[in-house]
Amino acid sequence: FGIIHLATHSEFKSGEPANSYIQLWDSKLRLNQLRQLGWNNPPVELLVLSAGSTALGDQQAELGFAGIGVLAGVKSTLASLWYGSDQGTLALITDLYTELKSAPIKAEALRQSQIAMIKGQVLIKDGKLITPKTEISLPSELVLPNQTLQHPYYWAAFTIIGNPW
Repeated sequence: FGIIHLATHSEFKSGEPANSYIQLWDSKLRLNQLRQLGWNNPPVELLVLSAGSTALGDQQAELGFAGIGVLAGVKSTLASLWYGSDQGTLALITDLYTELKSAPIKAEALRQSQIAMIKGQVLIKDGKLITPKTEISLPSELVLPNQTLQHPYYWAAFTIIGNPW
């Protein structure tokens, strides 16, 4: 796969890697199981861990799930440093995927999406998610009040590690 995106709860606990997990539908993917997934053959280009604080770790796993993903053979991992806003995450990731189509490197795509949010070019208005290159009607379950997403709370948690290309 070019991109694997896991938008689900995760729990990082210091100590034994088996104590930390990403919640799947009906099971838990433990931190110590990531290397067994075969994401290195062929290498996954980008692992997106868009929920929770998946870029935080401890002395045994310095960059948490994001770092273990790279050690497991994923070329780059996008992860967050803190629990963020669902609206901000939806907006940033939507714009990021658009930027990835034209950006020469993944880190630049993330940077461009974050800049667009800072400038107020990514927002939720009249039931639509508006980005510089797209306008998406949200389903009724996701319709939110009009909202600008300029505050760092909405975009600054995300970082990319590994190979930026």
